[in-house]
Formats: sequence, C-alpha cells, structure tokens
Amino acid sequence: MNKVLFLSLACAFSMTINAQTTKGVDAKNLDLSVSPSENFYQYACGGWMKNNPLDPQYARFGSFDQLAENTREQVKDIITNLGTGHTKGSLKQKVGDLYALGMDTVRLNNEGFQALKADLETIKEAKRADFAKIIGWLHNGIAGPFFDSQVMSDLKNSEVNLLYFSQGGLGMGDRDYYLENDESTVKIRQAYNDYIARLFELVGYKKGDAKKMAKNVMSIEVALAQVAMTREETRDYSKMYNIVSLDDFKNNYSNINWDAYFAQVGVNGFGKVCVMQLNSIAKANELLGTLKEDAIRDYLQFKYIDAAAPYLSDNFVQANFDMYSKAMSGTKVQQPRWKRALNVPNSLLGEAVGQLYVEKYFPADSKKKMLTLVNNLKCALGEHIAALSWMSAETKVNALVKLNSFKVKIGYPDKWRDYSDIDIDFAKPYWTNVMAARMSSAKFEYSQLNKPVDKERWWMTPQTVNAYYDPSANEICFPAGILQAPYFDPTADDACNYGAIGVVIGHEMTHGFDDQGRNFDQNGNMTDWWTETDAQNFKALSDKLVAQYSEVIVADDVHANGEFTLGENIADHGGLRVAYTAFKKTSQGKSANLLDGFTPDQRFYLSYANVWAANITHEEILRRTKTDPHSLGINRVNVAVRNLTPFFEAFNIKEGDKMFRPVHDRVEIW
Repeated sequence: MNKVLFLSLACAFSMTINAQTTKGVDAKNLDLSVSPSENFYQYACGGWMKNNPLDPQYARFGSFDQLAENTREQVKDIITNLGTGHTKGSLKQKVGDLYALGMDTVRLNNEGFQALKADLETIKEAKRADFAKIIGWLHNGIAGPFFDSQVMSDLKNSEVNLLYFSQGGLGMGDRDYYLENDESTVKIRQAYNDYIARLFELVGYKKGDAKKMAKNVMSIEVALAQVAMTREETRDYSKMYNIVSLDDFKNNYSNINWDAYFAQVGVNGFGKVCVMQLNSIAKANELLGTLKEDAIRDYLQFKYIDAAAPYLSDNFVQANFDMYSKAMSGTKVQQPRWKRALNVPNSLLGEAVGQLYVEKYFPADSKKKMLTLVNNLKCALGEHIAALSWMSAETKVNALVKLNSFKVKIGYPDKWRDYSDIDIDFAKPYWTNVMAARMSSAKFEYSQLNKPVDKERWWMTPQTVNAYYDPSANEICFPAGILQAPYFDPTADDACNYGAIGVVIGHEMTHGFDDQGRNFDQNGNMTDWWTETDAQNFKALSDKLVAQYSEVIVADDVHANGEFTLGENIADHGGLRVAYTAFKKTSQGKSANLLDGFTPDQRFYLSYANVWAANITHEEILRRTKTDPHSLGINRVNVAVRNLTPFFEAFNIKEGDKMFRPVHDRVEIW
C-alpha cells in the first residue's frame, strides 16, 4: 500500500494557473427563474439557450459548436487570405485551390456529374470476378461497400500494426435504422430509399429503373444490418479481437478475390488479419457469391454516387442534404457554401491548415499553462485511485503505473504530415481532386501495415475543437482548437478553467479507466491487469451508472442508452471529481470569496454546465441517441452532478429537491 501512495502523491501541485480576474461565468447564460435545485442545467444554461435560438443551418448548436464556429472563422481568415499564384505543389497552392474549387458554383453546376461517368461505366460493366477489385478501389478513401478495412495497432501488441476488417456498408450508419419499426425510424428509412432512387435518376436512369435499383441497394443494406453487432456489443473489444491467418481468411471468405482486393488497397507481406465482426464479413462473402450481378452493381454504383454527391452540382448536394441532414437530423437549411467548401481542405489537408493555424492563433504560453493543468489533474487522479475503497492494493499499483505512463500531447504535433503526393489540379473537376486527396490519405493509412506504430502521430488536427484518449498508445491529446474560451481562458479565474478545460482533461484521463480503456495496460496492450474481485466491483458500479442514464426519457417515449454511453459517462464523472479535487488545491479553491455573487465551488459547476449549453432539434435528439456514444448535454450535466456531494453542498440542495440523489444511490467510480 505504501507503494500506491508513493506513486500517486510523488508530485507537487501548482496552485494556480493565472491571476484571479472577474472574467469567467457570464450572468447572461443563467435562467434565474429556475432554481438550481430543480433543474441545474436550465438554471445554468437557460439564458444562453434563450439568447442563442437554433439557427436553421444546424440540428444542434451549443457553446461547444460556438467555439467550433469561431475556429472556423479563424481558418476561413487564413485560407481566404492565401491569395493566388502560389508555386504548384506548395501547401498554400493545394489548400487555396481546393477551397476555390468548392466555391465555384457556376462551374460545379456546369460540370454536373461528368467527373463520375467513366467510373460509373466501369462499375456498370463489371462482372462477378471484378467486384473485389472495385470494392478495394472504393475502400481507398472513397466509400465503404459491404465491409470496412483499416490498419491500426495490434490491440495486444501496441508496437506493431495489424490489418482489421469490420462491419460496414450501411449508408444510414447504424443497424437500427434498418430494423426498428417505430414511426420516426420508418420515416427515415423511407426517406433513404427515396434518396437512393433520386441519385440514380440524377445520373440518368429512368424513374422506374431507379426505383428497382434502390430496392436492390436497400435489400443488401438490410441484410448487412441484420447480422451487424449492436452499438453496445461493439464496446467489448474482446468480442472483436478475432485473429485469423491469412490463408484461413481467404478460405473462409472465398467468394471474394482477396488478392485482387489487397492489390487495390496496396497491402502485402502480412500473415494474419483481425476480423472484428465475424458474422458481418461472412454475410458480405455470402452476398457477393449469391446475389445477382445486377444487384451488386446497383449497390456499388450507389455507394460511389453517394460519396461524390456533396462535391457535385447543386441538385446532388441538395439531395444529400435532404437525406442526411434534414431527414435524419432535422436541419432546416444548408450551411453557406463557404463553410462546406472550407471543410474540405480543413479535413483532407488538415495538418497543412493546422500549421498555418497554430502560427497565427495558438499562444506559446497556452501550452505551458495546459501542462500545469494536466500535471495537477494527473496528481488528483492519483489521489483518487489511492483512496478507492472498492479496489485492491494490487490493482491500484497497476492503475497508478498506467496513470504515470500517460503520454501528453498539447497544441500541435512536433512532426507534420507530408502531403507532397497529393496533386490538386485546378483544371480538373472538384470531385476528381477531392477523390485524389482521399485516396492519398487511404494509401498513407494502408502503407503503415508493415511499419512500426508511429507513437508521435496525432489523430486530430491542431484546429480541431475536441480532445481524445487513445488506449492503444495510452495518451491524451488536447489540440490547439479547444484551448480557447469557454474551455480554456487565461483571463478567467481558476474555478472556471478547472470547471471547463480541467474537466475535459480529467475526462480524457478517466477514459484510460472506463469500461473500454480499463482493458489496456500502461503500454497500450489489451490485457487483464485487474483482480477478479476488482473487476466485479467495477462492473457493479458501472451497472448502477448505466441505470441512472437509461431511466431518462430523451424524447417521446425514447430512453437514453446508458449502456452505449457508459464510457463517456464514466469519463464525465471522473473528470468532474478529479478536476474538483485539483481545483481545491488552488488558492481560490481554498477560499470562500465571492466573485460575481458566486462562491468558487458554484463557479466551478456553472463553468462545467456552460460548456454543454445547447439547443437541439427533436430529430437530432433521436439520431444522437442511436448513434452518439456521448450523452445529450442536459444529461452530461443533470445526471452527472447528481452523484457529487460537493455539488449538493455548493447549491444547498437537500432531500426533496428534484436534483437531489440519496447518498446510497450515488455512484463514485474514480
């Protein structure tokens, strides 16, 4: 036990990260007509929601999205001021020309779908023997028919890369859209069927033929959906780590010419693969061997047209928006063209844009202050682990070893991605250039198969407003984009910074110990480092958390999915508890001084709530409940804080109040 304490406490807290100021909680965000003891989310965020009515170009818009919008404006400023005449092949030429191609409405409408014609002819003329080659070609960053493949580190050996095969081929993303029969889902499924037919008509097929082709596409996707793992099942890595020798893989799924497929994606020299969903790959193999060739050709054509639609003439773009944004999410109008055009170089040439972004918008001292915060949160989490009543000393040692092995990435990578092989040619159609960039990215990914895992690689661009924990690398990453107000504000008091970016840091750290992350050791290898009793205790606590969220009705008679969102909910709870402990080490945290009429603890919890302020459509609530592993903003606040005794004390919440939760019903995992 002494070793546990040594590992967790061998660090000194930096008490503050900035001078105390009056900037932080904005009174305009509050709804003072509601008591925090009745509905804390409404109390903390109701003013923001009233002052920021949902813009029809969004299905959800919150303070998180507002920061993303601000960052988008920064990126727009960079790209639109690049000018023209840059040297062919330079990063500025590639970024600027790709954006300009997306902005040329007249040219896009004149070109229509000309860029697709030759490829569509190839698919239309294909025979069964050609299908594996075409699927491989599409898997080069274009589309994902039948299944998906990717290269990433071996779950049980994080130093080497492995080729994975997983379920895919579903245009609507989740199996439930194909299988459930509630009114909302049936309506979306019909819209998708109509969309498929609409795309076929737009490329020249007669209406009757388009309907028949849509029926073929839907039959294939329904068949794939019927055998797909549920969202909850895909959270269990042990069920998806199915190593198969290359010879057995080829024999087991012999209706697919794997040599032709591998040649297309550019992989060779390997002897095994991982099949993450065995039933899905088996079904794809069955369909490719038994379906009529016409049905398969229709499916492959649709996948290609669907992938290209956002980059073609306005009629394709509108059809794509009507399906994926309007029907599925309830978005009323499209975003302006500049936003859509900006997203393309910002993603396909993300680190090229990122270099320009950090030069202009990322202050050097932000990285230093973030390192202080990370260290403080790391020490606080160590204290929590050492004090756990449900975990044995043996497992605590392993947990603390893992915590102290965290790799931290802040701001931007030390090594930038090389985009020299991407040729952006302004004389060619927009889609042709987009496809070339996407194929180059896929080529890069597949090329990692026979190389050691790149531990310095970033999985988000610097301008991304987000953060992540990677279990296979045991690392946490905070891009420059999220290191801005309201998450990180050097002019705000500690309560607000610890309540916002502090909780984000704690959240990502806790992912290393959530229901998925806990299965990986300090080296990022999937291994069982828990005692059986500790694992059972963890399961009992996490089941209790699942029940708390699942009892919440999100819309109509639909409940939140506490099992699907478990990892994020554990991380929210851990982030809140750990950030609060770290905050209480600061001089402000130790005081009771009022600022803007609020105590330090109240400012901490208000700051946390404010980062989840949002308005959202009914359709988007239902969509996210199906597909998003994160809980809705209101639940990330109201359900989470009801497990925290300091929260009840901060706002004087007592038994009988709606926000109160009895002590015996509260959950404390980390």
